[in-house]
Amino acid sequence: MSDIIFVRDHIEPALPPPSRASGVFLWAKRNLFSSVTSTLVTILAVVFLFWIIPPLYGFLIGNAVFTDPEGLRGQACRFEGVGACWIMIKGRWNFILYGFFPSSEIWRINLMFVIAIILLIPMLVPRMPFTRTAALLFFLAFPVVAFILMAGGVFGLTPVPSSQWGGLTLTLIISVIGITVSMPLGILLALGRQSKLPIIKAFCVGFIEVWRAVPLITVLFMASVMFPLFMPQGVNPDTLLRAIIGICLFESAYMAEVVRGGLQAMPRGQYEAADALGLSKFKSLGLVILPQALKHVIPGIVNTFIALFKDTSLVTIIGLFDLLNTVRAVARDVNWSSPTGDVTGYIFAGFVFWIFCFGMSRYSIYMEKRLHTGHKR
Repeated sequence: MSDIIFVRDHIEPALPPPSRASGVFLWAKRNLFSSVTSTLVTILAVVFLFWIIPPLYGFLIGNAVFTDPEGLRGQACRFEGVGACWIMIKGRWNFILYGFFPSSEIWRINLMFVIAIILLIPMLVPRMPFTRTAALLFFLAFPVVAFILMAGGVFGLTPVPSSQWGGLTLTLIISVIGITVSMPLGILLALGRQSKLPIIKAFCVGFIEVWRAVPLITVLFMASVMFPLFMPQGVNPDTLLRAIIGICLFESAYMAEVVRGGLQAMPRGQYEAADALGLSKFKSLGLVILPQALKHVIPGIVNTFIALFKDTSLVTIIGLFDLLNTVRAVARDVNWSSPTGDVTGYIFAGFVFWIFCFGMSRYSIYMEKRLHTGHKR
């Protein structure tokens, strides 16, 4: 009997790996159940989620009030077992966004935001045209245009005092001005602290240490009460301007220390290379040292910006109606008050702050990756 030999005339397709060696099972084994400790932590985390998610869902969505067809306002949220009163946020939306700004003039704020977004896009998105033009317009022309739109009094615009500015608009105004002013001030203070001139160095060190030694809430109180005493007789800047000046000086001290860390991290060879090229002191700093130093401390800079944005909520203690204060005022309005009104307002305000802070954080990560030049360990 002859042997029968079978020769395969085609290649069989490759079989997928076992399910336990790839995909979800492998990821879970490596990240969630890699050891006894990791397994216990995973189990506790799952138990915690099962414990916290159902009541959160019930408060925020399941038992929440989203509509008010009968026009009951706060009464619609005063029943037992009612969750978040989202109709309160919807009903006072304009007040939360714009404060006491006249309803007929809200278009001015919207126009200001549109102009700001148009100018920021070329500055924040790489390889966009007209980047330098947009930067010049944003830092030189836009502040004047924004002030005219907000304050009015010219070109037929109705005057609106700063006491009527409020809501998310006021929070963004204080944050943008604080970020824009504290950054260059911080760089100058950091450079001055490393100066070889004793007077300049002593002034910068004293300025940084004094402003970092007091809390921001004290700075705001001092700016509101003491600042007018240093002004000439008859000059009384409004409360908003005092708060902005205090926040800018306070944050510039923290920014100076962040920038100083980047300057001290620069290798001595970079300074020697700039000197070997025959660059002057200013060109060496502007073209060689500062670009690299600022790149190294992007996380610290953005962290300071995030802290500044959150600290703007402290202006409520001097009577300014920022986002947090407007939400609190809405929750305590007689027409909209309810047992869950305060919690709903704070959750909404916290979510808004989280959106902006998370956006800044993600953009900083993007900039770090984009400016990465191979020195990362």
